Amino acid sequence: MRTPTRSSYDVVIIGGAIYGSSVAWWLTQMAGFDGTVLVVERDPTYTFASTSHTNSCIRQQFSNATNIQVSQFGAQFIRNFRSFMGDNPDVPNLTLQSFGYLYLADTPEFTQSLQRSQAVQSALGTATRHMSRDEIAQAYPFYQLDDILAGNHNLVDEGYFDGGTMFDWFKRSARAAGIEFVHAEVTAITRKGDRVNSVTLSDGTDIACGTVVNASGPRAAATAQMAGLEIPVVPRKRYTFVFDAAQPLDIDLPLTIDPSGVHVRSDGKYYMAGCPPEDDYDAAYDDFDFDHSLWENKVWPAIATRIPQFEAVKVINEWVGHYAYNTLDQNALLGRAQSCPNFIFVNGFSGHGLQQAPAIGRGIAELITYGTYRSLDLSAFDVNRTHRNESFLETAII
Repeated sequence: MRTPTRSSYDVVIIGGAIYGSSVAWWLTQMAGFDGTVLVVERDPTYTFASTSHTNSCIRQQFSNATNIQVSQFGAQFIRNFRSFMGDNPDVPNLTLQSFGYLYLADTPEFTQSLQRSQAVQSALGTATRHMSRDEIAQAYPFYQLDDILAGNHNLVDEGYFDGGTMFDWFKRSARAAGIEFVHAEVTAITRKGDRVNSVTLSDGTDIACGTVVNASGPRAAATAQMAGLEIPVVPRKRYTFVFDAAQPLDIDLPLTIDPSGVHVRSDGKYYMAGCPPEDDYDAAYDDFDFDHSLWENKVWPAIATRIPQFEAVKVINEWVGHYAYNTLDQNALLGRAQSCPNFIFVNGFSGHGLQQAPAIGRGIAELITYGTYRSLDLSAFDVNRTHRNESFLETAII
């Protein structure tokens, strides 16, 4: 355990995974910010962090303009990663494998929803196409489409990338710029009136702070409760399977969102599939037990039906991770708590977190430095909407 070098910090970030590290790094990029920053991470191996279980995907295909704009900046950041990192020659270039998402609609209602989303996306400059069943069949003849009416597909800035490398360089670059990371757990938060004054670490050390950032992923509610605050974020299990096919496809497989709820895509020479469990319950923070029946009963039947060439496949890897699941509307919860303005939330991404980390990390750093969002207005994600029971409307949830 590294001991903090100070007894007081301007900013204490609780959680050092993708969001803690992104906010920390972006603070080093803010003109005029000269504050001290401490990132507290309970498990620096990140073995069970949501970041470590991500599928590293990015899409423009949302129905809400703010989500689209967030991902558009994410794609820009990935494609210009070394430039954003100060043209450091040690920083690798990131490749965005842009074979896109393909949403398949099997009802008139879903088809109309895809058409509405495509119109919003197109107005913001994305390359999303609304495709008929015949157009899908012509582009991707391996699908079985008897039950499909239409789909949406985008081949530009949509696919997957090396999210682990992005995360690693957020941490490295933040440390190089003077951000402190400490291996500890926050066990208490002291609050007087409408302000947080300090956090207590697992060894009993009290750290005074000017601002606290809750970046603790699926544990966000527990962190908030220490400050007397509530947030509707719970751990939900999500399963991933990597498999080999006896008859591989001769072209890349888009990330295909099947009406069954199963999604599948190319993953190098293999394929990756995932889905929620049938019983999507709130999991314990340390519950990573694997439901091996899910493959046989749900995933494989869905992909073998949709892609008959996948009748003969072999699972070569599998894992389960946690979504930091926002039970209100499955979208980000950001900003200052109304009753405690120096406590900032960056939580509840419900599976969108990695792709949104560049834009939202920047936005939270702006909020801390300047008191407002400057580059992109993220106020639609205001955490205080939970108390007003106002949902952020987004139909494209996976």
